[in-house]
Amino acid sequence: MSVHRGVTIPRLWAAQVGSWWRRVRPTLDYWLQTEVHVYALAIAASFMLSFFPFLIVMASFCRWVLGWRAGAAAVYAALNEYFPGELGDFIAHNLRVVVQDRGALPLVSLLLLLVTANGIFVPLEVALNRAWGVAENRSYWRNQALSTVLAFACGTLVLAATILTGMSPRVLESLLGDVPAWAEGPAVWVLKLAAIPFLPAALLLVYWRLPNRPMNWREVAPVAVWVGLLLQILQYLNWLTWPLWRAKMRREYGPFYYSVSIILWSFLAAMVVLAGAEWAARRERQRRAER
Repeated sequence: MSVHRGVTIPRLWAAQVGSWWRRVRPTLDYWLQTEVHVYALAIAASFMLSFFPFLIVMASFCRWVLGWRAGAAAVYAALNEYFPGELGDFIAHNLRVVVQDRGALPLVSLLLLLVTANGIFVPLEVALNRAWGVAENRSYWRNQALSTVLAFACGTLVLAATILTGMSPRVLESLLGDVPAWAEGPAVWVLKLAAIPFLPAALLLVYWRLPNRPMNWREVAPVAVWVGLLLQILQYLNWLTWPLWRAKMRREYGPFYYSVSIILWSFLAAMVVLAGAEWAARRERQRRAER
């Protein structure tokens, strides 16, 4: 058996597994707390309420305010990147119909988006405060003011990421003009890859500004990056597993299975975001204890 400095390889592996388990177990314990599930469900429900109004605002802004048909087409195409199979087709089709029928930027959707999007940040702030050991939450109106700013900032980042994710030769031509045929494919993929940092940037804003305490952005930046990558993996996992549980969801929930699917994956995403906050807060407490 191979030996490394007097220690067998199986023992090294066992030590590494034990070290990994000691780091992961507190997060698993955190996930098992009842209040964490309450926060994640509240975030998922608020996301469901704001999801379609946000899509309407994004597509309408590109189509009617900027007069950029290709940008609106990129939003529709991105939905097939984010949601698998007929779920993405269903959302994109209905969004296209709504945007074409309404015309201009719908004020009702914009107001509804502000109310429902702000609703996401209320349970999220409480959850982040608990993770960081903050006893007092902001007042309702202070939370709403900050939430409005974060909604616009994060919404802008998500809009940019969505357009880049839905990039196609048509959208590329609208941005850069005539592009040689041989360069279209690589250019589209480069722009799609450029969309990846926008989600971690939005998460950084949330981790940095939402807790009711001073935060050093350098401490939460690595967590935002890792959580953003985990959410990307979760998206691909959704794509891979969708054929396996689509029929079961349809049998159990009937015409509501589209909505249930979005809420379920939003809940899982919220759990990942909250776990990132818990991990960052735990690391900070460990560093303070070591000083």
